[in-house]
Amino acid sequence: MKHAVVAGAGPGLGLALVRRFAREGFAVSMLARDAAALDRHAAAVGGDVKGYPADLCALDTVAGAFQAMEADRGPAEVMIYNAARWHEQPVMELDLVTFTWDLALCATGALACAQAVWPAMKAAGRGSLLFTGGGLALYPGFGAGVASLTAGKSALRGLVHAMAGEVGPAGIHAATVTVAGTIRPGTPLDPDLIAEEFWVLHNQPKEAWEVERIVRG
Repeated sequence: MKHAVVAGAGPGLGLALVRRFAREGFAVSMLARDAAALDRHAAAVGGDVKGYPADLCALDTVAGAFQAMEADRGPAEVMIYNAARWHEQPVMELDLVTFTWDLALCATGALACAQAVWPAMKAAGRGSLLFTGGGLALYPGFGAGVASLTAGKSALRGLVHAMAGEVGPAGIHAATVTVAGTIRPGTPLDPDLIAEEFWVLHNQPKEAWEVERIVRG
């Protein structure tokens, strides 16, 4: 069974990613907090799609979800992390608990999900660890008012670049699709078009692996 995980399976890009990999015959496991929404998404996509409720900032629930899905469906060949939050607040007024939570959602949760699938991928000698990056990591000067998202996406970008050098020799492709602009249907940043970039990264031969693909509006 080909198994892909989409952590952060919301109604926009997350669901587009689920559809893209399900179309290729993958069993797709979705992670998000809202169990009812996951059930709706699974019904809408059809095929072998199943939700596993987890708070991506609560590491115990993340670990439990990955244990459950591996028991149900076997090791993942692909893990996609697609979680972040848009939180508008002046940086000098930003609540530190909120800032910590937003950083954790962008970066700590991403590392937790990668570590959860790493042992099986390493044993198999193949796999893809793919992440939704943000243009604010490239142009942080445009992040006024959304400092926690800017910091979180910058942390994620650095994490994945560092990760790629470590996991690559084991046959694991770590990379980001960095979205520089606003995701909106019917535009160059249509969710389905962005999901295609993830599919391209997953299928790249090792000699052509990219650490980052930047898509612009």
